Amino acid sequence: MEEAFEFGKDLFGLDQAQVRLYEAILRHTVLVMAAPAVCAVGAAEARHRTDSQAPSPTRPDQPPPAEPGMIPLTVAEIKRLFNAAAPRTPSLEHIAHWSAWRRRHQARARWFHRRARLATAYTQLS
Repeated sequence: MEEAFEFGKDLFGLDQAQVRLYEAILRHTVLVMAAPAVCAVGAAEARHRTDSQAPSPTRPDQPPPAEPGMIPLTVAEIKRLFNAAAPRTPSLEHIAHWSAWRRRHQARARWFHRRARLATAYTQLS
């Protein structure tokens, strides 16, 4: 529960209200709590369509895949994409390019992390 509030404060500005009336605080809290809910539902719906990661490594000396794929859309990435739809962004193509790059990079990092964990497990067994 504490992680959820920290996530809401960091990513959605839960603690950035400058209001004094109870009704205003209530409105702000409801809107800020609705935003991560919408993003979480969007990420859950898009998970099976956007997950294109390479299979996990099976041995520690396995070479990396040529194309690591991309991790599924996360709540934070959905928020970035929603923000990209605002008229103040440079271009949607630019935002989509960086979103794909970031997700591909995270998939590559995840693959190497799993391979390193396999290497650690193999050395501990020996």
